[in-house]
Amino acid sequence: MTKKISIAIDAMGGDNSPFKTIEGVNLFIKKNSFKEDFIINLFGDESKINKELSKYKIPSRFFKITHTKSIVSDEETPLTAIKNSKNTSMWNCIKSQTDGNADISLSAGNTGVLLVISRMILKMMQEVSKPALAGLWPNVKNVNVVLDLGANIECNDENLVDFAELGSALYKSLFPNDRPIVSLLNIGSEEIKGTEILKRTYKKLNHLSSENNFIFKGYIEGNKIMDGETNVIVSDGFTGNIALKTAEGTAKFITDNLKESLTGNILSKLSLIFSYYALKKFKNKLDPRKYNGAILLGLNGPVVKSHGGIDGIGFYHSIDLCYKIVKGNLMDQIKNNLSHLSVNKK
Repeated sequence: MTKKISIAIDAMGGDNSPFKTIEGVNLFIKKNSFKEDFIINLFGDESKINKELSKYKIPSRFFKITHTKSIVSDEETPLTAIKNSKNTSMWNCIKSQTDGNADISLSAGNTGVLLVISRMILKMMQEVSKPALAGLWPNVKNVNVVLDLGANIECNDENLVDFAELGSALYKSLFPNDRPIVSLLNIGSEEIKGTEILKRTYKKLNHLSSENNFIFKGYIEGNKIMDGETNVIVSDGFTGNIALKTAEGTAKFITDNLKESLTGNILSKLSLIFSYYALKKFKNKLDPRKYNGAILLGLNGPVVKSHGGIDGIGFYHSIDLCYKIVKGNLMDQIKNNLSHLSVNKK
């Protein structure tokens, strides 16, 4: 009998939980119930979880509940979390991987605390110097993997090379039929531009570039990220986080202003009727819920961070991402990439 994919979920993390988390679980099970190849491990207040589960009549074979009394609050600092989080839903959700009861962990809770306790419990992979937070961004062809998005403010060339290997492994696990194409985020596309760290990284990635692992495309500027000519974007956490927030703000600005323009008067409302399907396709492409879920890479187990304020649909997409990551053998992909890196370091 094939081992089932086991997804551990902190059911109490983030706003409006466990309502939104269980809504997401219900959507995922409805779409995937025919597969029978997964189980959801829910961590949190059992009575509250059962109350939400009863609304959807989810078959019990698809989930297990581990009762925990405490939750990690949004006000908790990483320092106090080390002392206070050991009996929380978040802690037990992560620990279930080391106990052998889960393949991946998911939480919408406090980001800083999640990063700290994930690193404490799962430990860093020996070959990786720093963990990276990766996210998915839409492009004209499919999606990009972008990292780091804020786990590391300062990075050296070795860190950035690690991120390229980790990001490529993530892309291969999600899209096994596509080839990872790596680019370094920079202020220009010319080889002479950028900091000394970026220039050293450029040379190393150029040397590592191969058909079997990833193809290095060179530098990429911020306005080219969504062109689809590359699919793994590497940056330090400071630059990556600014790029992420800028992209999110720009997408919201466009959709909000488009909506305002199309509902401003009777003529624009009439035109909306004729362009409904095109606009629906446009909105769907930019829907941030579809790309919800940042993946913490470089630990001895994958952890996905859902946005704390996301709704049930967005949380469903995070669960679906977890399923695809495990199905695509992410950890094996990472180990393969890191072995490629160690060979080239000799």
